Amino acid sequence: MKTAFYNRILIAIIIVTAASAEMRSQNLPDSLAGYLGIAAENNPAVQQKLFEYQAALQKVPQVGSLPDPQLNAGVFLKPMELMSGNQVADFQLMQMFPWFGVLRNAKDEMSLMANARYELFRDARAEVYYDVQRAWYELFRIRAGRRIAEKNISLLRTIERLTLVKYKSPSMGSNTQKQPGAGMSEVSQGGAPGSSSGMQNMNGKTPGRSIPVPASSATDMSSSSMGPSSGGSRLSDLYRVQIDILGLEDRIESLKTQERTLTAQMNSLLNRDPLSPVYVDTVLRTHSLPFPDEALRDSIMANNPMLTMLEYENQSLEAKKKMVEGMSYPMVGIGVSYSLINKSSMSTSFMNGDDMVMPMVSVTLPVYRKKYKAMKNEAQLLQTATEQAYLETVNSLTTEFYSALQMFQDASRKTRLYESQGKLASGSLDLILKDFSTSSSPLTDVLRMQQEVYEYELKLIEANADMNIAAAWITRLMASANK
Repeated sequence: MKTAFYNRILIAIIIVTAASAEMRSQNLPDSLAGYLGIAAENNPAVQQKLFEYQAALQKVPQVGSLPDPQLNAGVFLKPMELMSGNQVADFQLMQMFPWFGVLRNAKDEMSLMANARYELFRDARAEVYYDVQRAWYELFRIRAGRRIAEKNISLLRTIERLTLVKYKSPSMGSNTQKQPGAGMSEVSQGGAPGSSSGMQNMNGKTPGRSIPVPASSATDMSSSSMGPSSGGSRLSDLYRVQIDILGLEDRIESLKTQERTLTAQMNSLLNRDPLSPVYVDTVLRTHSLPFPDEALRDSIMANNPMLTMLEYENQSLEAKKKMVEGMSYPMVGIGVSYSLINKSSMSTSFMNGDDMVMPMVSVTLPVYRKKYKAMKNEAQLLQTATEQAYLETVNSLTTEFYSALQMFQDASRKTRLYESQGKLASGSLDLILKDFSTSSSPLTDVLRMQQEVYEYELKLIEANADMNIAAAWITRLMASANK
């Protein structure tokens, strides 16, 4: 038992030392490692478990000490006449000693319970580490999504300008040629005449820029025989681009709201002001699993603090059973009685006025056996319950491990897939944009391919974040401080 305990302490020291070395090497308070250090020092849940562990340590000297000695003192209001003088006071001092092994087993019980409290502290710290990492990766995902959305808005603005150039060009189709005497009217970029509600931007205002449109554009837009190069078709293409831009702008605003919520959650884990800024990297470094699958599962079963806590509880109950066994035997007390005697003028004894000292022995008689038997049965039943809780925790950890492993493997596979698909989609978009600039490719192909590129970039970011969250989940099950 002691060897296993020392091995666990050594493993914990190595893990904490490695994590501390990594944090010191980075020396960045606004990095993920820095945030983990802040959470370990400031998080109230972690501090609560730490203080509970320290309080449990204080019980060890309490139960390992002898009972307080008992001193009895009596003073005679009138001296008692004895043959050897007059007794004026009587003092008794007694020290009780439990049966052999009771104090040792009591100390073992409290020490093991304190070790169980320490495992609860480790579990709380691992949970906070995981929560911080998950919030940090989610925050990275949101901010990366904002950057991608803003980049796509910039691309759509370019497509919008190309479409506007095509629309204004008189050589792109016969229906776009200006009729004699026809004036130029303006249509707001924000929407078609009489239908501006769907084309407003996020502030409820339509863009101030106007697009010159031929006066006959309404007739052209209503004509069903219009070809793809007609002015009405190009105007609808322009509106389609603007609709996509507004959708992306709304997406950015939604991401900003999520970012505020996650920032407050992150600061809550760090026990800071909810409005404190939280910094994330612009490029996410993906993590790999340190061991094969079965080795990871064995490591979880060996290092998970909840399992270790239940082992300590089981051992403490075994020590309690031995303590109760010793308590069922008599307690022995050793003491001394001292009588203060004054000289008497009536006494002729040669011991006249000599004080009396009398050694004493006291023994308890544990004749009420039912309570000791009930205490032993209680410890045995609790031990059986702890064994069942251990099995339940093993099953739960196994389920969690395979769920986290599936999440990691799926995210890893999707990362490779989206990287390949994103490269192909980006290449296709470049070719289509070149064709669109020469009017050989319709706008619908450009928008469809641009949407695919946007989705692949988002999916790649999400897959990378999911892979890191899954790795952090597995690390949390091992209660390791490594990231």
